[in-house]
Amino acid sequence: MKRLFFAWFLVLAAGLSAPAFAQGANVAFGALKHDSSLPVEIAADQLQINQETGKAVFRGNVEVGQGEMRLSAAMVEVEYEGGESSTGKVQRLHATGGVTLVSGAEAAEAREAVYTIGSSQIVMTGDVLLTQGQNALSGQKLVVQLDKGTGVMEGRVRTVFKSDGGN
Repeated sequence: MKRLFFAWFLVLAAGLSAPAFAQGANVAFGALKHDSSLPVEIAADQLQINQETGKAVFRGNVEVGQGEMRLSAAMVEVEYEGGESSTGKVQRLHATGGVTLVSGAEAAEAREAVYTIGSSQIVMTGDVLLTQGQNALSGQKLVVQLDKGTGVMEGRVRTVFKSDGGN
């Protein structure tokens, strides 16, 4: 909650106008469309592999990269296609614990995120905060379509718009 308050303070201090509230909002995400066919690179302090379930769990300072997109979290569970007869191709990432997603000049923070690579979709949930330059947008759920560079924020969306008054 301190993180959200601090972000709101920074937005207001940057000279932005009064907040607007909504139930849902469409947003642009990522300066360029993202290519989910690029290799996924992961670094962490620890790795645990379960070949029976076709899952790998990365823990501690986890950093995931794919092209220009970066994701960091305390833990990331990776599911591979085919389960126990895994093909080695990553199907889904489930990140928890202080998740941060950065794409270009935009960043989003949440409690957890699920990235389904085949559909190029990331769903971030739990006190989501999206910053785009000097603007901030918050809600409870952000669904990002990486291949289209779009997103939808849901759950009592709050934002602050910059005034066009020449300030």
